[in-house]
Amino acid sequence: MASRIKFENSCEVGVFARLTNAYCIVPPNGSSNFYSVLEAELAGAVPVVRASIGGTRIVGRMCVGNKRGLLLPHTITDQEFQHLKNSLPDEVEVRRVEERLSALGNCIACNDHVALTHPDLDKARPLHSLTLKHSSTETEEVISDVLGVEVFRQTIAGNILVGSYCTFTNKGGLVHPQTSVEDLDELSTLLQVPLVAGTINRGSDVVSAGVAVNDWTAFCGSDTTATEVSVVESVFRLRDPRPGALGSDRRSSMVLDYF
Repeated sequence: MASRIKFENSCEVGVFARLTNAYCIVPPNGSSNFYSVLEAELAGAVPVVRASIGGTRIVGRMCVGNKRGLLLPHTITDQEFQHLKNSLPDEVEVRRVEERLSALGNCIACNDHVALTHPDLDKARPLHSLTLKHSSTETEEVISDVLGVEVFRQTIAGNILVGSYCTFTNKGGLVHPQTSVEDLDELSTLLQVPLVAGTINRGSDVVSAGVAVNDWTAFCGSDTTATEVSVVESVFRLRDPRPGALGSDRRSSMVLDYF
């Protein structure tokens, strides 16, 4: 099921929330309605953790993760890091990534099997040798080790911010509306899940900013139209009651087009 919500006056719920199959991270000091909707839908399934990252509330753009791990930027404070480590399930590995491109949620998109990354993620130079413990050339290896995924450098419809212009789970994915059929087919084969080229929040192509989704539920911005919600529920298989639906069992990929 997909719910339409907003964070204060913003429909960009994916900017302010990071949802996986093991946890949901949201910023502190938001409206009570925002928290109540998430907590009611996720109650008993995954913890909803309130935290800031680097003093900001845009936690959905600053971090990336899946059921195995959570990657955080070097800008996070020690106190924030320890709070997240203490609040998340024990089986989730929490790691700080020493990468110049610190908005990890904009640069990386992943599910529990595959990660797509900004093409230059491992080419960026460290900011300062005293503050960065790992060189950026290790970033791809850290993603693979912590999240337990295969890592591929990609673009989405010519955009290098893959984390902004696509979002996918173990069951399906939504990508930039101008993604070509050929690219859709290639990406779907790579990810082994069905993909749709579409929009969110009444025509926004920054799809990841407008939706937070995992294998059984989604939260879309309040501007999202009924047609867009229907597409989200269809491609992410949110109406499918069967456990282990298409995607999680790595079946043959599909490409779905909505016009």
